[in-house]
Amino acid sequence: MTATDWPLWEVFVRSRRGLNHSHAGSLHAPDAEMALRNARDLYTRRAEGVSIWVVPSTQITASSPDEKDSFFEPAGDKPYRHPTFYKIPEGVRHL
Repeated sequence: MTATDWPLWEVFVRSRRGLNHSHAGSLHAPDAEMALRNARDLYTRRAEGVSIWVVPSTQITASSPDEKDSFFEPAGDKPYRHPTFYKIPEGVRHL
């Protein structure tokens, strides 16, 4: 098996200042452990990460951009999900 035959992994990194993991990129690796090590070496070279997730690309299911209107339409009739009915106190961050 060559490196091009290895599975594709998606890499998510949480930075020192961040609260969420963000997609950093993709890489090929034979297994999860090697993917994690390669992701560390490739995407956190300057010690900017505190946590890394690696996920096989085949395990990610995504909505289709072509169906965005019909897919997200049910959320449009739920205005209570938006923070417009109450005031957010000053000093509250990351809400």
